[in-house]
Amino acid sequence: MALLRSYVSGSWHTAADEGVPLHDAATGEEVARISSKGVDFAGALAYGRRVGGPALRELTFHQRAALLKALASHLREHREELYALSAKTGATLGDSKFDIDGGIGVLFSYASKGKRELPNDTVYVEGNVEPLSRGGTFVAQHIATPLRGVAVQINAFNFPVWGPLEKFAPAFLAGVPSLVKPASQTAYLTARVVELIIESGILPEGALQFVAGSAGDLLDHVTAQDVVSFTGSASTAQKLRAHPAIIRNAVRFNAEADSLNCSILGPDAVRGTTEFDLFVKQLVTEMTVKAGQKCTAIRRAFVPAELLDDVAAAASERLAKVTVGHPAAEGVRMGALASLEQREEVRRSLKALLDAGSVVFGDPEHVEVVDADAERGAFISPVLLKADPERSEPHEVEAFGPVSTLMPYTSTEQVVDFAARGGGSLAGSVVSADKEFVREVVLGAAPFHGRLLVLDAEDAKESTGHGSPMPQLVHGGPGRAGGGEEMGGVRGVLHHMQRTAVQGSPAVLSAVTGRWVAGAPRTEGVHPFRKSLAELRIGDSVVAGPRVVSQDDVDHFAEFTGDTFYAHTDPEAAAANPLFGGIVAHGYLVVSFAAGLFVSPEPGPVLANYGLENLRFLTPVKVGDSLTVTLTAKQITPRIDQDYGEVRWDADVTNADGESVAKYDVLTLVSKEQP
Repeated sequence: MALLRSYVSGSWHTAADEGVPLHDAATGEEVARISSKGVDFAGALAYGRRVGGPALRELTFHQRAALLKALASHLREHREELYALSAKTGATLGDSKFDIDGGIGVLFSYASKGKRELPNDTVYVEGNVEPLSRGGTFVAQHIATPLRGVAVQINAFNFPVWGPLEKFAPAFLAGVPSLVKPASQTAYLTARVVELIIESGILPEGALQFVAGSAGDLLDHVTAQDVVSFTGSASTAQKLRAHPAIIRNAVRFNAEADSLNCSILGPDAVRGTTEFDLFVKQLVTEMTVKAGQKCTAIRRAFVPAELLDDVAAAASERLAKVTVGHPAAEGVRMGALASLEQREEVRRSLKALLDAGSVVFGDPEHVEVVDADAERGAFISPVLLKADPERSEPHEVEAFGPVSTLMPYTSTEQVVDFAARGGGSLAGSVVSADKEFVREVVLGAAPFHGRLLVLDAEDAKESTGHGSPMPQLVHGGPGRAGGGEEMGGVRGVLHHMQRTAVQGSPAVLSAVTGRWVAGAPRTEGVHPFRKSLAELRIGDSVVAGPRVVSQDDVDHFAEFTGDTFYAHTDPEAAAANPLFGGIVAHGYLVVSFAAGLFVSPEPGPVLANYGLENLRFLTPVKVGDSLTVTLTAKQITPRIDQDYGEVRWDADVTNADGESVAKYDVLTLVSKEQP
């Protein structure tokens, strides 16, 4: 059988020994062998820092996002091949899609977020400028820049595609290269994904490295600029977190560990309600998808005491319809566990759980299977237990397979307490149409959970379900669940970047961030609306006005728009208003007059105005006041796939005394070249 190769330091590495055999989870046949003997881990990390990092940092966020999109499209073309290989891990076609399509979906999601939410720049500017002096000559700005290290990821066996890709995507978008070390049991699937990526030539050299086999002395060589992310057991996470190099160098360490997730059925969801059926269906789905080998699966199912028997009967009825067998066989809904060793681990955990309860459905030692040998393959029956929630075992022991435990509760306060006894979870769910019950449970359980799904008849059709992490949301949880966060949209990207507070003059901050800062020099001359994106520069400005606001202007605007609020139309009432003391102009009249002042109306490079942001009305405008507007190019963002880009303008409308009456950002689309 083929010996899996590692990809390190720019080339494929084949171990010198024969390696350890890896087996088909359903048939027991040898699939491949694995070994990392001879891999120079220190050299691989150095290569990532020396070659991969600089290549990525030369690219903007938008360019990296475009590469992620291209990579996702490439992998999507090879899904059928990956599905077939995934079946050897014990996964049904549905399980394989959950893993493979889910991982590809993460790439697409981060590609989209990178383009929409991050600048077409290499620096991320976070938050507003912080004034540090009265005169405005000393200010500060937080920025985020890519770490100069490698994102080292050590993954679990249960998601050999989604696991690596959901860690890779935010690191890549941040500009940090990755080194992937998958769990051995299913590493042959990860290896094929990496082969497809490297063969595509889409990524810059050094952006992705892969180790098949033991991690050896890898962690001995991590530095303060590296990031280590781990998915697996809480005990292993504890050992890795305590590694001397990680402690000594204060290495960023993110763990996503085993988690005793719960689902809570509301008292309103009695048999016959939509919510009752949703709870039972979700419970069985979470037990059987990936044969229950999901870090987000429901391990503890809390139900009102009076509904315990009803839920047990309904869940058993659904579980009885689940066909177990070879994942490629027709009609099979649940395949095998990842390995025989994993099956034995589940059986050991079940023995501990049975000390606190009893079996409602299933037999841990025997199962009927289709088109496979139940003993040669790592098959096990779905097992539903019933236990006393006051016992410690259901809140401490996780059987990482198709196992869940039903437990009764008698009050909202009690079920919140039971949920917390898991010691910290990745995901929980509440199934109820009672909004007050939901509010109490969510607010009570939130400190102990990374994610909470509220499921009811209204959102059920579009809900992604209890166990589906979404790249837009943080994936992680407190306490036992690891204490870290993965993904979460831009949050996941920033985890791989250093936040730095830069202090200096407005001119310095403008130079560092590539964004004009109030107080920095402005350049007047040719109207900036006459300049293409190639000609426009940060700080290009126009000052226009003044324009006097008359009573006729206010009256006409009120009549024309229908905005007859008393401050604009009733002198006596307006005079009694402590904020105005008399008739004032409409705020939107001020903004409209400002647009009329600064616009350059002839056709030119400005294609469209597509909005305003951060609009604030600061000083009332009285009849007779004169308005002047200063418009300054604040940020320029070319679109890499269009012949135009976005320009953000700082608009400051002042009165005759120089007081700002309105401040806001104007957003326009501008051609890259003169039309």
